[in-house]
Amino acid sequence: MKQRIQKGSYLVVVLAMGLLLGACNKFLDRKPLSATLEDLNQGGLEGQIYGLYGAIRNGDIAGQGFGGIPWLGIQNFRSDDSEKGSSASDGADWGVIYDQFQYVKDHWSNTVYWDHHYTLIGAANTALQIADSLQLNDPASQINRAEARFFRAFAYFDLVRTFGEVPKIDFRVYSATDAQRPKAPIAEIYALIDADLQFAAANLPLNWKNAAGSSRFPGRLTKGAAQALHAKTYLARSNWAQGLTLAQAVINSGEYALTSSFAGIWTTAGENNSESIFEIQASIGANNADNYSAPNAVHQGVRGSGDWDLGWGWNTPTQELVDAFETGDPRKNATILFSGQPDGLYGKVLPDFPTIPRKYWNKKVYPEPSQQTFTGNRQGGWINQRVLRFADVLLLAAEAANETGNGALAETYLERVRSRARAGDNAILPKVVFQSQAQMRNAIRQERRVELALEGDRFFDLVRWGIATNVLGSAGYTNKHRFYPIPQQAIDNSGGKLVQNPEWQ
Repeated sequence: MKQRIQKGSYLVVVLAMGLLLGACNKFLDRKPLSATLEDLNQGGLEGQIYGLYGAIRNGDIAGQGFGGIPWLGIQNFRSDDSEKGSSASDGADWGVIYDQFQYVKDHWSNTVYWDHHYTLIGAANTALQIADSLQLNDPASQINRAEARFFRAFAYFDLVRTFGEVPKIDFRVYSATDAQRPKAPIAEIYALIDADLQFAAANLPLNWKNAAGSSRFPGRLTKGAAQALHAKTYLARSNWAQGLTLAQAVINSGEYALTSSFAGIWTTAGENNSESIFEIQASIGANNADNYSAPNAVHQGVRGSGDWDLGWGWNTPTQELVDAFETGDPRKNATILFSGQPDGLYGKVLPDFPTIPRKYWNKKVYPEPSQQTFTGNRQGGWINQRVLRFADVLLLAAEAANETGNGALAETYLERVRSRARAGDNAILPKVVFQSQAQMRNAIRQERRVELALEGDRFFDLVRWGIATNVLGSAGYTNKHRFYPIPQQAIDNSGGKLVQNPEWQ
């Protein structure tokens, strides 16, 4: 089985943050669970930092906000590519809230999403404060600082895209009142993200390979992860030139390459492969030993009975997504499982609809039978969540190149993704030749949709492209739905400092 950074599930430092978490004070200013201050003086901040990796995976701590159903609702259901899924009666309110854009200020999903992102931010801030107070500036500690600042930026990027203006907490919280902060302007949040990711890129290694060329820490953050995320944040602001520079730095680093098989990405063998830039790590040992499971695949697995009880069945593909793939595109059958049809992978046939409640399912989280036997689990809690992929960076670079007037370069980057997808079959997915900026723009947008389907990008892409109203209007979307209302619990706990988004008052 996989050797990964697993200690984080029990090393997380839980912070009471008042308006952010509404928790009691007994966890305030708690020492790291993994190390004493003397330990930190000796070798860095690994205990704190491993806790961050664990927090984004663990469904009982913060993983719900980064891969569980709150994350699925906010980052997937709102797009035209997926819907709530499951049976009609299971979580019916979620379908109304997210598929039909009838947002609810005090629904537990957005409260958990908010809380878990600030939990990660708080843990990162604690690690940074400890490093500062002990003046830990050795190389290992600088890497640890960089990891903490990546995770803080990662959380804030989600928050600023989801809620708009949010409180900026870039310091360690010692009391509930410390965290009672008003909203900061969006530009101020992005300035913090920029600073964090610049530091991360400057201090993280290119890779973690040993002398034999194998990674010593599969899944641990790298310079490329910081640059890729930073490029993504620049494109969210239509800052094409800086986004292109960072995306090209990742492309030209020589550290990443597209795998030969798109379908192979989503297998156990495809985890942490050559195009993986950042994955949330998960694993389960033989017979459920060493269980470091993640909620992402479990919450999306086929909802059935017996051998087909693969998960909760949420985040299912829409008919619009099924119809979006070009004729013959192999990614369609690598992305979608069809009820009543062979799985095309392990020789199994899905039950018919409506024996199982949806016609289509997310194949990117489809558990392998061999791993089910090994782990003793039908549901794929061992499956890594792919967060940043090289294909995404190529398409970001293509988009930025096109918007800066370099259509030829955009064509080159786009073709790299399409060439891999067609897998040598030149009768499908013909090369897109640059004709005009508008034509290339549409081609890149289409490619992002089918390449990254169900991975949490589509809704935010539609918003940043300014076409969400056109695409989602029939479902009830208006421009104010680009931002979700701030959770009422956070406002209630803020001591009057935090106010609702103006469009949701």
